[in-house]
Amino acid sequence: MERGDWSPLARLLWLPQEQPLASTPPLHRSGEGVGGWGHPFLPNTKGKEQAMRYVVKVGGGAGLDPSGAVADIAALVREGHMVVVVHGCSDATNRLAAELGVAVRHVVTAAGVRSRRTDARDMTIFAMAAAQVNGQLVGALQAAGVRALGLSGVDGAVLRATRKAVLRVIEDGRQLVIRDDFTGRVEAADGELLSLLLARGYVPVLEPVALASDGSAVNVDGDRAAAIVAATLEADALVILTNVPGLLRDLADPVSIVAALDPASLAASEQQVSGGMRRKLIGAREALEGGVRRVILADGRVEHPVTAALAGKGTVIA
Repeated sequence: MERGDWSPLARLLWLPQEQPLASTPPLHRSGEGVGGWGHPFLPNTKGKEQAMRYVVKVGGGAGLDPSGAVADIAALVREGHMVVVVHGCSDATNRLAAELGVAVRHVVTAAGVRSRRTDARDMTIFAMAAAQVNGQLVGALQAAGVRALGLSGVDGAVLRATRKAVLRVIEDGRQLVIRDDFTGRVEAADGELLSLLLARGYVPVLEPVALASDGSAVNVDGDRAAAIVAATLEADALVILTNVPGLLRDLADPVSIVAALDPASLAASEQQVSGGMRRKLIGAREALEGGVRRVILADGRVEHPVTAALAGKGTVIA
């Protein structure tokens, strides 16, 4: 067979059409595969002190410039590390909605988690903003010499989620039920596909959009998506970049950083914070429970945010 007859994804991975992804060896548990990732397609990194695997969540909030993270990711790749990027798009979604004259709405669930209200129109706007941010990040990484590959979670079903058919929210002290929501909870990441891309030298860049079981695209939390990806790949570290220095004891005092947090105290800490930080702590707990070695909540506004985080700057949970 001529390579020109291969499918687009097969050409990307250099796998002929007669050898579909479904026929590749199954994903092994840690330590069972050829490489340090427990996957037969990944290079053997065991015994190489420098070879690490990282998942970096680039925040999408206002005031975050990803250029520092891009430079750090490029440096990590040049050093031989493997990196997967997951990004947010909250500020881009807000700005696009404002340009279209659509009001941004948020709800507070019965569990006390604040999230974006996403009906069909909102989902369209969210997907547009996510694609825009993804393209910008991929372009910046490519300009920095990184073989970045942008993916929606729907592409190849790389992120699968359960759509919240019924969303119970609290409004004015009353519990309401929303049935037309397009938000979901990430349940799984395709570690085999991500591993194949990493083995070929690509840096996957994932949008916070996932495929639900009914075939619809749903808005998912980027922090928890990054946690699922990190756990699936058994990453050495998950770095979550945000617009604060880390977990703060006092929100009004930026130097009141909790430098280290015991995983055993995460559940209690989740109840003491709200909003985006609560979701980050939930994601951190899920990542650690899934086998990730450490999670760092770090300031994405500094010059070298990923490098600083891996050096222990921010809140280290391990």
